[in-house]
Amino acid sequence: MELKKRPKIAIAIGDPAGIGPEVVLSALADPKIREKGDFTVIGNRTILETTYLQLRQTRTDLADPDSFPIFDLPTRITQIITGAGNAASGEASYQYLETAINLTLDGTFQGIVTAPIAKSAWKAAGYNYPGQTEVLADKSQTKQYGMIFVGKSPYTGWILRTLLATTHIPLNQVSQVLTPELMSQKLDLLIKSLQTDFGLKNPEIAIAGLNPHSGEQGQLGTEEIDWMNAWLDQQQKNCPQVNLKGLIPPDTMWVTPGQAWYSNAKVKGADAYLALYHDQGLIPVKLMAFDEAVNTTIGLPFIRTSPDHGTAFDIAGKGIARNASIKAAIDLCVELSEKRFNQSYSGALS
Repeated sequence: MELKKRPKIAIAIGDPAGIGPEVVLSALADPKIREKGDFTVIGNRTILETTYLQLRQTRTDLADPDSFPIFDLPTRITQIITGAGNAASGEASYQYLETAINLTLDGTFQGIVTAPIAKSAWKAAGYNYPGQTEVLADKSQTKQYGMIFVGKSPYTGWILRTLLATTHIPLNQVSQVLTPELMSQKLDLLIKSLQTDFGLKNPEIAIAGLNPHSGEQGQLGTEEIDWMNAWLDQQQKNCPQVNLKGLIPPDTMWVTPGQAWYSNAKVKGADAYLALYHDQGLIPVKLMAFDEAVNTTIGLPFIRTSPDHGTAFDIAGKGIARNASIKAAIDLCVELSEKRFNQSYSGALS
């Protein structure tokens, strides 16, 4: 798939009962966004038109749905309740995502931006995927994939990149799921993404320990001394072009990134951070970069980004949803699409 003009990007509106339609309309009202790519919204035209008409008195930064292409999908509109996800909204959001994937695999688009969905609504509709990431991997027949969060600090310009070794699983399953094989797969994915997508040929990667104080020599957990330290030593030998730092105690790993993000452009954070489970990585990411962080799925045959927030049912329909994260997701999707399919990369997130 070669890219000779502006990248063609699909934007799936997510759960129609949440803030997805609102933030998509708000992002596409920005002329700086619109000039970067050719965007098609995957969703339901009536829902987008209704959102626009109801909220344009509250906020003026909404694009008229007639001003951009819409791939209009049937939706049980009468069963969609703003602010309350249900089986109908779950079914709709799943169909929007699946359609975006199919069209992208067919070559219509180079990348997908996904607005948030509600896993409970998916379950109510009969879809038992843990999240959108797993659907993207399944439908594209991708066996090895990862979830990396990328954000650019508005204070210092530093880039935070965090990959999760495990994602949507209960905490009590992490130590069983986390194996040397899985860690090697995730690290390989991360290195390839840093080199290919971000142009970092000799990246520095910080890797967290699993237990408090990285196990305290086996006093607070034994995974580190049982296999993780030896695994890390072997990986460094296997990847001499990469500087691997670890296993860093989880409670101190985020001190330097916090300084690099908030206050000191001279502080050199790592090029990427490998967190071992969901909250270990996402609590600091969301604390630092809630509006800026972008969820990017690596390992797919196309680019996929998503804002790092949920459906926000509690504020849906009120006209107050912030658009910063989805605009960042669109920006990164465009830049990574240009890099992968055009081999011309001069974006800000390099």
